[in-house]
Amino acid sequence: MTPLISVKKLNKRFPGVRALHEVQFELMAGEVHALMGENGAGKSTLMKILAGVYTRDTGDILYDGQPVEFSSPREAQALGIGIIHQELQLMNHLSVAQNMFIGREPRGRLGLFLDEDKLNAQAREILARMHVNIDPRAVVSTLTVAKQQMVEIAKALSFDSRVLIMDEPTSALNDAEIAELFRIIRELKSRGVGIVYISHKMDELKQIADRVTVLRDGEYVATVTAKDTSVDAIIGMMVGRTLTDVAPSVNVTGTGEVALEVNNLNAGPLVRDVSFTLRKGEILGFAGLMGAGRTEVARAVFGADPIESGEIIVKGVKATIRNPSDAVARGIGYLSEDRKRFGLATGMNVESNIVMSNLRKFLSLNFFLRRTEIRRTATHFINLLAIRTPSATQEVRLLSGGNQQKIVVAKWLERDCDVLFFDEPTRGIDVGAKSEIYKLLRSLAGEGKAIVMISSELPEILRMSDRIVVMCEGRITGELSATEATQERIMQLATQRETLKAA
Repeated sequence: MTPLISVKKLNKRFPGVRALHEVQFELMAGEVHALMGENGAGKSTLMKILAGVYTRDTGDILYDGQPVEFSSPREAQALGIGIIHQELQLMNHLSVAQNMFIGREPRGRLGLFLDEDKLNAQAREILARMHVNIDPRAVVSTLTVAKQQMVEIAKALSFDSRVLIMDEPTSALNDAEIAELFRIIRELKSRGVGIVYISHKMDELKQIADRVTVLRDGEYVATVTAKDTSVDAIIGMMVGRTLTDVAPSVNVTGTGEVALEVNNLNAGPLVRDVSFTLRKGEILGFAGLMGAGRTEVARAVFGADPIESGEIIVKGVKATIRNPSDAVARGIGYLSEDRKRFGLATGMNVESNIVMSNLRKFLSLNFFLRRTEIRRTATHFINLLAIRTPSATQEVRLLSGGNQQKIVVAKWLERDCDVLFFDEPTRGIDVGAKSEIYKLLRSLAGEGKAIVMISSELPEILRMSDRIVVMCEGRITGELSATEATQERIMQLATQRETLKAA
């Protein structure tokens, strides 16, 4: 049987980086083929070459047994190759339907004007097939990250692709949305569509993948059958070493002085009468379903969103926080779940991003940058966090998602904040980097930092948190100690709507 896609001895270099070296890969029709590897292993580079985003340096790509060369995504799409990127590729000012069919909009009889009714109808049909309740006329900027992710998936499906590449498609989805995505994948598979599936969530492999190919440091390691290969074996191939895990957290409730106190906070529909305390040396987990209001609480405390009412007390002193600058001045840092949009200046280099939140420290006479000190500081954090970059002057946009996340962490570590909000700190990060982030969080808590960790992964919340606050529809529905918390108990609280409580 001829593979849909066959890649042989593929090579690709970027300035200062060998992204791919002699890589091989194949995809059969009606197969879900998982592509695994640490951040920086070359997965996204390989897929972008197949989708026409990048061109290869050397090597062979066969499509249906015939050699192909894609010079643009449009050429790849014309042959039936679609890709759902890890970073959202939507135009925020356009509607859902306009994003889905941009450049392919249906037109009226004379061919001069767009047929908006037909456009919306076509988009509505695809969204309905996905069982997704999104208005095709809605402007994308008004949607949550999870719904934007579903729009990306709908856009890819609109091309009626024979090959569909999914790069971290579940990173912003909750369990119900993931189950629906898997239903869609199985339906596509039954129609003979070949699917390349990139994910760092190891539990998804056994549910959805037929085969697994592992890359490490830009090189091919192995291809194995998913059902016959243990998760530990795949992790071993990915990292090439044994991971030292972080011990589950122990309950430290009641120890350490209060670093942050929030009383009766209100800020929009998803922050209603929220109160909690955070102590030095503590990791406070925030759990809840998508749209519960966890991120909105962090943004309100950080001054990114306006507060309607409530009280924020930092180290025993009432704080007026109108904007992020006020929060930073009070020693509060926030690592956004959307690192590309809010956490980084991707067009700037690594060292500039690391010192960005504390730039005054590196000025002489309040005007001249002390370049040597900037370089020394950046090098320190590059080594501390094992950031994979050719140099401190490399542009951030050229690094993998996991290394970009580490740069955001470095930025706030350099600022030496006492209170840190980590919003989905391991989203899109491989198992090796996750282990490093866990160690870092535990180390920061050990140094007396007060940490709030927002995560949609319940095992992560249970592993890392000393206490767990659970939210549902903008309200805190419960607080659990590390010893009494279970996935079942958290889910009970996460679905405890106000209407149900009133009843």
